[in-house]
Amino acid sequence: MVDAVELLRANLSRVRIPGPTNRIYKQECCVSFDTPKSEGGLFVDMSTFLAFGKDYVMWNYEKTRNPVYLHIKQRKKVVSEDRPSKKPTLLAIGVEGGFDSEPQYEETHSIVILPEFVTLPFPSLELPEKVRLAVDAILMAEGAERKEQLAGWVADKKQVSEYALNLQQLKNGVIVPSSGWKCVKCDKTENLWLNLTDGMILCGRRNWDGTGGNNHAVDHYHETGYPLAVKLGTITADLEAADVYSYPEDESVVDPLLEQHLAFFGIDFSSLQKTELTTAERELDQNTNFDWNRIQESGQEMEPLFGPGYTGLVNLGNSCYLAATMQVAFTTHAFSSRYHANQRLKAAFEEAPADPTVDLNMQLTKLGHGLLSGKYSFLTSEKDDAVISASLTPKQEGIPPRMFKTVIAASHPEFSSMRQQDALEFFLHLLEQVERVNNGSAARDPSRSFKFGIEDRIQCPSGKVAYNKRFDYILSLNIPLSEATNKGQLETFQKLKAELKSEGKELSADEIVRPRVPLEACLASYSAPEEVLDFYSTGLNAKTTAIKTTGLTSFPDYLVLHMRKFVMEEGWVPKKLDVYVDVPDVIDISHMRSKGLQPGEELLPESSAEEPGQPLKLSANEGIVSQLVSMGFNHLHCQKAAINTFNAGVEEAMNWLLSHMDDPDIDAPLNVQGESAVQSVDQSKVDTLVSFGFQQELARKALVATGGDIEKATDWIFSNPNEGNQSEVDTSAPSSATADTHLPDGGGKYRLLGFVSHIGTSTQCGHYVSHIHKDGRWVIFNDEKVGVSVNPPKDMGYLYFFERLGS
Repeated sequence: MVDAVELLRANLSRVRIPGPTNRIYKQECCVSFDTPKSEGGLFVDMSTFLAFGKDYVMWNYEKTRNPVYLHIKQRKKVVSEDRPSKKPTLLAIGVEGGFDSEPQYEETHSIVILPEFVTLPFPSLELPEKVRLAVDAILMAEGAERKEQLAGWVADKKQVSEYALNLQQLKNGVIVPSSGWKCVKCDKTENLWLNLTDGMILCGRRNWDGTGGNNHAVDHYHETGYPLAVKLGTITADLEAADVYSYPEDESVVDPLLEQHLAFFGIDFSSLQKTELTTAERELDQNTNFDWNRIQESGQEMEPLFGPGYTGLVNLGNSCYLAATMQVAFTTHAFSSRYHANQRLKAAFEEAPADPTVDLNMQLTKLGHGLLSGKYSFLTSEKDDAVISASLTPKQEGIPPRMFKTVIAASHPEFSSMRQQDALEFFLHLLEQVERVNNGSAARDPSRSFKFGIEDRIQCPSGKVAYNKRFDYILSLNIPLSEATNKGQLETFQKLKAELKSEGKELSADEIVRPRVPLEACLASYSAPEEVLDFYSTGLNAKTTAIKTTGLTSFPDYLVLHMRKFVMEEGWVPKKLDVYVDVPDVIDISHMRSKGLQPGEELLPESSAEEPGQPLKLSANEGIVSQLVSMGFNHLHCQKAAINTFNAGVEEAMNWLLSHMDDPDIDAPLNVQGESAVQSVDQSKVDTLVSFGFQQELARKALVATGGDIEKATDWIFSNPNEGNQSEVDTSAPSSATADTHLPDGGGKYRLLGFVSHIGTSTQCGHYVSHIHKDGRWVIFNDEKVGVSVNPPKDMGYLYFFERLGS
């Protein structure tokens, strides 16, 4: 003991007492997914406060020469077999009367000195005071992993509603009882909301899976405009915990006058007991305990899978978009070879900066080894028998991608939050970041395997042509419902639907018929000739209608197809297309290759002689203005909307108008040269367009014109090729023989590798899962659950990943 203590004293200079601003890792290894529960426990460097598993702590010692570590080990408490087991009376886990919760662990600590792994017990009076203080500070501090997770939730902290202070309440004699509530429009007795203006009690929204209410509360808002409602069952003496929702602000809010608003309807909040989950609690509960059976194929039990390549990812709370996307990404040779087969963990750690938790290459390598090594994919045996028997299905714990999520989201505020995100946007962000960190090393960059060239050919009535070229990672496809192959069934279904509606009856789920559109029709629609209205021809020096066709200048190793299932229906209401897309296992896109400038074709002049170097002078398109005016908007406001969106269309002008109604200068007269269109846009969206090959100013201009929609902004750029006088887009005549020689290319035949599907009404809610073809069978990855897919829903995908045959 004396020798060990003396050795520790000799290394006291390498021990630091952490302060409140230090990030302390004590729940997970920085280079693996080892935890204190792992066989070797976790070693916390008492100088840098980084944590390492037993197999990796020597790497850190060799790199930093820091010898002193706090060893944390958790062991499951032994429960006596003689202990009587209580029969559960509630269908719940971890609450009184429910199933027993997760097993309890006892935690032990010791001081370890490397390289000989000399060990001293903790606590011990033999230890120097500095060491005791440092260990106490480490153990008492909130772990960095937990801090980052909480920061995501804090970012969504509720704000005071702008409607609360001046809320009008109707003197209609309504007195709300303290219990026995029921929706006034249906028989729902749960998920009830009290409108704070008129005292109406109505049921909440219908969830994506059919549960919840019947939308009567939100329908009432649309009918009356009464803005605030409070959820009955969440009102207690702690009014701050009550769930108040603002319909016009579309979020949970704080009502500082809630006490008097409730008293208006005779509610004594001090006597009420909590009986309902708040919206935040319900979301957190659903996000962290997603019901496997709701998305299980055909309601059949699935065979769970374990081993290399079959490791699940724990849902961190609305992180299913990340899990589904990364499972497919690491199935590709591009990612698996770069971050697993050809990248050793130790080499990645040695190349990483002092803090490996902030290095994207290190965290991708950690994730790759975690998913593909099989080290963490095994049947869990740590739950109580009652819990296992309740779930019936054996499963694995999976690995939590916390550090990877933190580093990939560092440059994107949305992905760093705990809100649901669009899997498409995340995949594009992933590839952009991977390309950035591998800049200058094309051979190591897996994003190149997804990148391809796109070429638009535009021909105006003069007979002259322009070629616009860009790069992309995904092929975004419209779904032409007119090409449905079951039109007869759809007509019969519509007649049946109308008959049942007239009789006051509802359709059963078995009776619903959805359009079926072949993927070939979606690909054909992408390449089909398209009219470009108001195209300014430099050959005619006038606006005209041109014809645009689109093709690919290179075929990537992996082709990712994005199905545009979210559209704007009449009235500019977002809608998800309820449609099936029939996707074959093998496709051939050889016919989509661009031919480039052909013999006899003449290019349009690069600029008009009438406006060399002159700033664009815009006047409002009267057609757009008149349509907006007919909707009841002010004529001047409509002119400004048209000008500020570069006359892109009624929808774009409407979006601008609705978001600028409260501008202080909205009533100011138009200036001589038209309104300036320089507006605030999301820089991450600008960066996305820049990564496609567009100039930053042109990207910003396009986003302003299209209300911030990346897809529409891309279309706008190619409908207005003369807007970017110095755009990086190549409008010269490319030769198909020399185009994209730096990108992978090959034949046009592809095999379906996997797909990401989405359940929900929008990409910002619901749930994502992935299906991947592995070892001759389809496998479903639903967060930490991995199993054999009985009936893969290939016709319901949102993103499809194809692998080029022969690549």
